[in-house]
Amino acid sequence: MRRKICVVITARPSYSRIKTALRAIADDPDLELQIVIAASALLDRYGTAVNVIEKDGFKIAARVYMVLEGENLSSMAKTTGLGLIELSTVFENLQPDVVVTVADRYETLATAVAASYMNIPVAHVQGGEVTGSIDEKVRHAVTKLSDLHLVSTKLAAERVCKMGEKRETVHITGCPSIDIAADVMKNPKLDFNPFQKYGGVGDLRELKNGYLVVMQHPVTTEYRLARHQAAETLEAVHQMKMPTLWFWSNVDAGADGTSNAIRTFRETVKPDNMHFFKNMTPTDFLRLLYNSKCLVGNSSVGIRECSYLGVPVVNLGSRQSGRDRGKNVIDSGYHIEQIKDAVMTQIKHGRYDPDELYGDGKAGARIAETLSHAVLTIDKKLTY
Repeated sequence: MRRKICVVITARPSYSRIKTALRAIADDPDLELQIVIAASALLDRYGTAVNVIEKDGFKIAARVYMVLEGENLSSMAKTTGLGLIELSTVFENLQPDVVVTVADRYETLATAVAASYMNIPVAHVQGGEVTGSIDEKVRHAVTKLSDLHLVSTKLAAERVCKMGEKRETVHITGCPSIDIAADVMKNPKLDFNPFQKYGGVGDLRELKNGYLVVMQHPVTTEYRLARHQAAETLEAVHQMKMPTLWFWSNVDAGADGTSNAIRTFRETVKPDNMHFFKNMTPTDFLRLLYNSKCLVGNSSVGIRECSYLGVPVVNLGSRQSGRDRGKNVIDSGYHIEQIKDAVMTQIKHGRYDPDELYGDGKAGARIAETLSHAVLTIDKKLTY
């Protein structure tokens, strides 16, 4: 019988972090792919990632609506609890041989807990990394709930082993999102019109003289500052007068403050150098990044994919604190002049050499191979 691999995707960026592995699993005759879409990946205001997934030809085994309104700490905790309840039912129906959970969002905790209590082996993608915010706690908690570890870097593998996980369960695969970046590098030309293809909001229509990309998320441990932090970035890029493509934030606590800052700025300032998007396909988004002058914000895409693409990045605030990074990233606080100076420094530097810190473009195949042949067990013993 084929081994049933259940992959839970809960957010827009999670799809790009696992897409090539999904394809490799689906193409493996010894594996049966079960895709579960949950949380913000189902919601229009966060880009309806499920539509992109279906357009890519993947069949959805189950949908889990679990996001509570509020974008605050309480709604995050309750969303996690609701996810635990709903995912338990899904796993009972699907009867997978292993559940795959991706990265460090709070929904991954619900996935790992539900599968663990149902005696289903858990495979965790991107464990062993270090960042700021609540993600740091969630990631390592999921590591301890997981039975198979599919990590991106050697340093991440060392951290997982130091947490007491058996070395034979830790596999350095690289990050599947780098596979997409590697494919983009074969044909990096911006061969589509983002305004025609994805709509969005704003008067900006011309990119021929260069542009910035902004992706800024709220920080859960600083969620009350989200509106102010977004306002500082908005004013900074507006003052620079460069064409700017701004992507909507994720669903974390503080998202309401971030979106409020954006809407207020749009209505009062009416910036003519900015355009706002909800979502794009992973390939289009990375091609857009590759052709930009600089990425500004606090998304992990600046640390991961942009290191491989050689895109200059200005990383804002504490959200990515401690994450392994290449030379393409410089840090800045949430201060208008500091952001402007950092962006100008990166524009002056220009493109960086590609860095394979997070992978060589073959992670998806390695993940599928590991899931096909690894010993699956729920028996855990500390090794230290």
